[in-house]
Amino acid sequence: MTNVVLLFILAVISIGAAGVALVPSVLGDDRAQKRRKALQGDIRTNRREVDAGRVRDQRRKSVQQALKAQNEELAAKRRVRLPDLLFQAGMTISTGHFIRNSVILGIVLFLVLLVIQVPYYFAAILALAGAYLLPRLYIGRKRKKYQNAFLDELPNAVEAIVRGVKTGLPLNDSMRVVAKDTKEPVRSEFGRVLDQQAFGFSMTEAVQVLYERVPLPEVNFFVVVISVQQQAGGNLSEALGNLARVLRNRKKMKQKVAAMSSEAKASAGIIGSLPVVVSILVSLVSPEYLQPLFHTPLGNLWLGVAFLMMCLGAFAMNRMIQFEI
Repeated sequence: MTNVVLLFILAVISIGAAGVALVPSVLGDDRAQKRRKALQGDIRTNRREVDAGRVRDQRRKSVQQALKAQNEELAAKRRVRLPDLLFQAGMTISTGHFIRNSVILGIVLFLVLLVIQVPYYFAAILALAGAYLLPRLYIGRKRKKYQNAFLDELPNAVEAIVRGVKTGLPLNDSMRVVAKDTKEPVRSEFGRVLDQQAFGFSMTEAVQVLYERVPLPEVNFFVVVISVQQQAGGNLSEALGNLARVLRNRKKMKQKVAAMSSEAKASAGIIGSLPVVVSILVSLVSPEYLQPLFHTPLGNLWLGVAFLMMCLGAFAMNRMIQFEI
């Protein structure tokens, strides 16, 4: 009987020892599997993060390359030729006709100055300066007006493209909507982009027409966004939405700067016009007072020096009231 009891006790102890030995191994296997799964999940997460970082780096490099190319092109075209000025001002006149009209203007100015008894050498100098500067000032004014009108409507055009892309329209169809429904000059410029595509150019090459016509930083941003999206992919609606927001903020900033600098511009205009106004009033009150400036060699010399100093002062004041954003 005692032997039976001892055998039973030994059997129970053996079974318990076997259970104690096996249970931790099972638990250890479960823990190992959990650790293995967690490690695999971390590896997948790290791979996704690495892939996302690689994509971000690729897009960043694409943007940097596009901006570098645009800056190099802009630096190369810093000195704008006359045909490009006419093209960017939205004028259809040819270069030959423009030069012909400038020559006619110079001849008319020379004759008018001779009629009012200005010495012929001064009349020739003023006529040449007027024939060269006045038409270019006119072109520059029209060019600036054209660019401002384009920038005023560009955010609306970009937002229209964003709405079209979000509704599932391709980029070409969204641009076709802009070319149909927006105001001038954006409508005609986007129509020009579509015409370039119809001739077989890619979207990246076609949007360059916008920058050639309106060489402004805002247009450069739009061209870079489209070019990078065509090359590297990405969320076009989000990128263009951010661009539209940036364009509106830049427009608000320009308006604030214009309001804050209006006093300086008015002061510059008054100071620049004072010598001319005073000389005209003095000539009306006492016509003989300024006659030595026009009828003596020394007076002519000092009159030329005064005109040169006036030009330098006007140039300096003009540069002081110009603000770049």
